[in-house]
Amino acid sequence: MSNAKNKDQSSELIETASKTILEIESEFRKPGSKIWNSLYISPEIVGANNEPTKEAEQANEGLKNTLLQALQMQHLVLLAGSGCSLNAGGPSMEDLWNAVVGNPPSNEIEKIAKSMHFNLDDKNIEKFLSTVESFLSIKEDMTLRTFLNEAQKRILDKCSDFLSTAKISSHETLLHRLSRRRTRDQRLRVFTTNYDLCFERAASGIGCVAIDGFTFIAPRQYDPRYFDYDIIRRPRLGDDNGNFLEGVFLLYKLHGSVNWERTENGIFEIEKPDPQKACLIYPASGKYQQSYSQPYIESIAQYLASIREPNTCVLVIGFGFNDDHLSGPLLYAVQSNPHLRLIIVDPYIKAKDTEGANQHVEKLFELSSDGEDVWFINETFDNFAKRIPNLKSLSPAERLLKEVKGAIQQP
Repeated sequence: MSNAKNKDQSSELIETASKTILEIESEFRKPGSKIWNSLYISPEIVGANNEPTKEAEQANEGLKNTLLQALQMQHLVLLAGSGCSLNAGGPSMEDLWNAVVGNPPSNEIEKIAKSMHFNLDDKNIEKFLSTVESFLSIKEDMTLRTFLNEAQKRILDKCSDFLSTAKISSHETLLHRLSRRRTRDQRLRVFTTNYDLCFERAASGIGCVAIDGFTFIAPRQYDPRYFDYDIIRRPRLGDDNGNFLEGVFLLYKLHGSVNWERTENGIFEIEKPDPQKACLIYPASGKYQQSYSQPYIESIAQYLASIREPNTCVLVIGFGFNDDHLSGPLLYAVQSNPHLRLIIVDPYIKAKDTEGANQHVEKLFELSSDGEDVWFINETFDNFAKRIPNLKSLSPAERLLKEVKGAIQQP
């Protein structure tokens, strides 16, 4: 099955499923099994009292324990895809298509498509922009160049403008619970393919600190050495060297950001970058090659190293596995890293199991069936964020009180 065909099938599947997103039932599939365990039972099945069945209660408890164990592993990696941004109100690929091409396409766009023998019925923004770039790589054309520049501006605007009204409560819940890990464990690493600032805004809203590879003072300039830094709380009195600050995580933006601009003096964080100088990888087939140049190469290198670490949990949310440079290494890590646990959260993942998906997802289903530690959770980002166990550790006094209460309650 070709990659283009995989993407088309995946897009059609998501488009169909999105019409009934309110009807999605939360379910999960564990390693070594092809059975989907229901986490919530509809009122029609349960009855008038709308209480979950014993099986649903056991499934919820079992998944909670699994998540608690996974999130307490030494290394915790989050790979966030476009599904997380869609949940916050960000644009879909269809929205980007309509912004660039129009619905219906304008006469000017139709002429451009005809000159390249491109079928606009495909409605694939990556394929369209890839075709434009291919033609420009052979021969410079003012019409195509003007269109490409305008397309990049509209994409940048679409991925930026929604931030003023973005619904980031799920991002806040996710970061709040995942970043509160034991200080002896490695920091949470967040890798995202999204351009927007949802994770940055969410971190600011709950008092977390994101180490994102930029200097700490303005003007903030990209310097990958900052990924090796950390933050401690130094005591005011005593000889103690201090303790690691809670709520600190590492943020890697694999495809760039809407507030990065490349200049001759380096890459800087600014509010409104020039679309042609903006440091982000626009949707096109060339993003694989672009991802292996700075600043993306640093994030890719960290990603490749992270998924090879022993005792690692990789949590994938809202990612379609269509980016080969990210999906391929993760698939290989599942096969080669015996201490890796992979948890995939997607409200359409069950449909992909029964109706087919791209080659990476199909292989992951196969490996999971064979017993590899790959879990699938068919659930929306909103619901899953609330499901994550709270990793807040108890103080010695609280732990003692809990043990005393447990002893008293024993018969």
